[in-house]
Amino acid sequence: MPIFEYVCKDCDHKFEKLVLSSDDHTFCDNCNSEKLEKLFSTFGVKSDDSTLSSSENTESGCMCTPSSCGCSVN
Repeated sequence: MPIFEYVCKDCDHKFEKLVLSSDDHTFCDNCNSEKLEKLFSTFGVKSDDSTLSSSENTESGCMCTPSSCGCSVN
């Protein structure tokens, strides 16, 4: 059950929604509009005492795998 991020095209409200496989209608939780755009989401990576998003890891040249991460955080 993935969590998707949306932005409403009517009121510009950004929100996340847990989407069940049987749930095919998503509405803005601010104005109830169906005019939504699904946003591209990045994931967080925990490394030492810092958390980096996947885009920060890519920009720094760090490539983490599910089993290890050789990133150094400045």
